[in-house]
Amino acid sequence: MSSETAPESTASEEATTQKPPSTTAAPPPPPPPSSSGPSFSLKPSWVLPYRTQSLQSIYSIGKKLGQGQFGTTHLCTEKSSGVLYACKSIPKKKLICKEDYDDVWREIQIMHHLSEHPNVVRIKGTYEDFLCVHIVMELCAGGELFDRIVQKGHYSEREAAKLIKTIVGVVEACHSLGVMHRDLKPENFLFTSADEDAALKATDFGLSVFYKPGETFCDVVGSPYYVAPEVLRKHYGPESDVWSAGVILYILLSGVPPFWAETEMGIFRQILQGKLDFESEPWPGISDIAKDLIRKMLDRNPKRRLTAHEVLCHPWIIDDNMAPDKPLDSAVLSRLKQFSAMNKLKKMALRVIAERLSEEEIGGLKELFRMIDTDNSGTITFDELKEGLRRVGSELMESEIKDLMEAADIDNSGTIDYGEFLAATVHLNKLEREENLVSAFSFFDKDGSGYITIDELQQACKEFGLSELHLDEMIKEIDQDNDGQIDYGEFAAMMRKGNGGVGRRTMRNTLKLGEALGVYQNSE
Repeated sequence: MSSETAPESTASEEATTQKPPSTTAAPPPPPPPSSSGPSFSLKPSWVLPYRTQSLQSIYSIGKKLGQGQFGTTHLCTEKSSGVLYACKSIPKKKLICKEDYDDVWREIQIMHHLSEHPNVVRIKGTYEDFLCVHIVMELCAGGELFDRIVQKGHYSEREAAKLIKTIVGVVEACHSLGVMHRDLKPENFLFTSADEDAALKATDFGLSVFYKPGETFCDVVGSPYYVAPEVLRKHYGPESDVWSAGVILYILLSGVPPFWAETEMGIFRQILQGKLDFESEPWPGISDIAKDLIRKMLDRNPKRRLTAHEVLCHPWIIDDNMAPDKPLDSAVLSRLKQFSAMNKLKKMALRVIAERLSEEEIGGLKELFRMIDTDNSGTITFDELKEGLRRVGSELMESEIKDLMEAADIDNSGTIDYGEFLAATVHLNKLEREENLVSAFSFFDKDGSGYITIDELQQACKEFGLSELHLDEMIKEIDQDNDGQIDYGEFAAMMRKGNGGVGRRTMRNTLKLGEALGVYQNSE
């Protein structure tokens, strides 16, 4: 689905949400009545490309964990492994039209696009039956951040700084990958366990969209307390996520939202015109530097508002007195850097794996490709790559971009086609799945002997348009038992070894370009 225009949301223009924590002095407004909306009993003429295998044949469905506006979440157990997951089931009677189905499909693609991030709930699989669409995902048993705020009242500054660093880190990763969340709130962050120091993970990307740099949206979505003023004015971009994170920070430190009233329209008026309260308790005891960050995150002018990276560099957030000297590389740049450091076999194997990934897994990469392929030719030229990297803040020299271009251009055509782009930008954690490794190994092991020989590597290089030079040296680096060929164990070890087997010239280029940090560095 293209992000060139803002997709319609299934939420109403004045979206509803669970009420935030409050003090006894100022009761919050009551929750609005729920609405189930119209329904139908017949399956529509369109279908979603989900697995046809029955959910119940793979998982045992357990107790109810939660109820949202569009779906119900249950505990489920994978029968083959006994591992616990959460299953969100969305009744089809709530999917009124094809656009509603498109919204669910986009949510699933975005979850796959982001789920390798250490602070995003991982998606396990998707299923469809006559009544529901089911999304199976990582179980976070520690409950919502919202509930902990209610229990605590408010957090200390250090505790709040740690939490908001995680939240804004997710925002920065989303924006780097061309995704706007659009519904950041404490209810959408879950703890992995009940432990005090449990990891915090983002969930619920039902209102999230893909976007291009400079693109603006007009559909009013989100939750009343957290929605940015420019969203209410129907002209906004990713800066609105930073506003929502600023509201969360205000609540973390005080226990109450910065803008509220007895009605939704009253809340919206406060968001557009109200003054930040730093006089009531507990604000007199909170540091000026914390208030400075909140003011800059809740600047009503999105052009002046801090970016996600600038928030992470704010003195109140950093705990080692050393802010990064530049933003994290965009996802495209960081993954191209990783790809450029790989040996020939790993590059070819990634191409094989990328071509076998499901549509839902690669949907986000398709949007990134479209973002860079500005003339919609189906290939990325040097100029398009240079402009695409510039738009996301890259300051690489042309010679450095040329090195990355040559690394991704597997068939030496002078451009990067869609398959090459997928191979160069698919997240390396996809390699952890055994079925992907087996499939790739079988591609190279043409005679089914259980070994990849130098002749088979030469044949693969011809197919991919790669040079056949130095293959013997590469085999020596991978061949652990020195028998002159590569068995499956050696192949799998090489694929899982980060950037193993890097040649000298490529290593020089990689060091020159800087360490391949990437948005997902901590998840490798």
